Amino acid sequence: MWERGTAPSPDALAAVIGRSRALLLAELDTPASTTDLSRRTGLSPANVSEQLTLLLSAGLVTKHRVGRAMLYVRTPRAQALLDD
Repeated sequence: MWERGTAPSPDALAAVIGRSRALLLAELDTPASTTDLSRRTGLSPANVSEQLTLLLSAGLVTKHRVGRAMLYVRTPRAQALLDD
C-alpha cells in the first residue's frame, strides 16, 4: 500500500519546475497580463512571457483575451500542485 509522504517544503515546487515558474503560478490566483506579472514579481517581461509559454504548454495556465490584453490564470492542475 502506498503511503502519502510528509508535506513538501515550500520550495519543493520551485526545485522541480524552477523558481520563476513557481513564482508565476503562485501569482496567478487571479487573471493577470505579462506586464502585471512582471511588475509584481520583478521578472523581465520577456522572461515572464517565456515562462508563461512553458506553463501554457504544460497545461498549468490558460490564457484569454480581454480587450487588447491577454490574461493568464492557473489551471486546476496547477492549483493541485500548489496545494500539495
